[in-house]
Amino acid sequence: MERLYEFFYRKLKNTPVEFFRYKYNQIKWESRAFGLVGPRGVGKSTMLLQYIKQNLDTKDTLYVSADNLYFAEHKLVDLADRFVKMGGKHLFIDEIHKYEGWSRELKQIYDSYDDLQIVISGSSILDIYKGMADLSRRMPIYEMQGLSFREYLRLFHSIDVPVYSLKDILTHKAVISGVEHPLPLFHDYLKRGYYPFGRDAEFEIELMQVINQTMEIDIPMHIKTNISVGRKLKSLIMVVSKSVPFKPVMQKLADVTGISRNDIPDYLIYMERAGMISQLRNATGGLRGLGKVEKLYLDNTNLIYTLAPERADIGNVRETFFMNQTRVCNDVRSSDISDFEIDGKVFEIGGRKKGQKQIESADDGYIVKDDIESGYANVIPLWAFGFNY
Repeated sequence: MERLYEFFYRKLKNTPVEFFRYKYNQIKWESRAFGLVGPRGVGKSTMLLQYIKQNLDTKDTLYVSADNLYFAEHKLVDLADRFVKMGGKHLFIDEIHKYEGWSRELKQIYDSYDDLQIVISGSSILDIYKGMADLSRRMPIYEMQGLSFREYLRLFHSIDVPVYSLKDILTHKAVISGVEHPLPLFHDYLKRGYYPFGRDAEFEIELMQVINQTMEIDIPMHIKTNISVGRKLKSLIMVVSKSVPFKPVMQKLADVTGISRNDIPDYLIYMERAGMISQLRNATGGLRGLGKVEKLYLDNTNLIYTLAPERADIGNVRETFFMNQTRVCNDVRSSDISDFEIDGKVFEIGGRKKGQKQIESADDGYIVKDDIESGYANVIPLWAFGFNY
């Protein structure tokens, strides 16, 4: 157990506290138990350690990673028991999904120690939601996405921009004080700004590792299949990366990837939950997430430039950015007359020369243009939507 504390103290010492993710102030940190999930590499572990560093006493707090070799010989429930008997009050368990049988032991810990706060996190969103079935009412789950353009400006360039609501953005209130030309910063964000490790010299290699780990290990492990399926999933994500946004035709995807046509809808959901793709749905049924899939996108623009830099279609990049940034705070759906619809407002995405024709029949329509520094009337700069969270 001493090794676990050494690992914890070392991680805590190296945790920066100059920048906090958007989710930090949305979490009820005093809750007896909760979970934090999100795609690999978006900063979940750092945020947990930041909270500990800023608010808790290390005398009664322990942060562990469930993939630590310690757990090859010790049970999670035994660690919790010993920790409580030593006066422990706050137990943080990262990468929880990597511990076999975690949900059963977690329930036992929760029921046995009333005074112990339990916080879990993990990058395999699929496994955590599956394992949380018995704990969902007792343990809320928070989901965290990658950096917004606003967060990128703060972390990468020390430029402070407040969060702007969609209404603020549409009424031209979103500005970057002190920055005369936002487009160079925006274009850099599109290529490397979504992940906090985008500042690393080996960013593209690290992002490819995230992709490989997710597609070859996380998803196959979740559906309990072999590595050959992981290779087929990688071929599926490459098809998406090289295409303009398209309506998925299951048989065509099956022919290209070798995956059974009947399995592809499920695999697309797994990839979506793992932060690899986004699926734009219509409003069928009126319930969020239950509509028919109208278009497929990669999850974020960094994935486009890493997977298929030579085929990075600018229209695809623009729509992917808009979808990625607005979905965090809004219910984004497909539109019959334009690219997107949010709460009755329709949005047509394009470049500097994009005209109004597409939304002439709209009651509340907006043209979202790339390559402009400021907006007017119903024309909004694309970069401004990066300030929504």
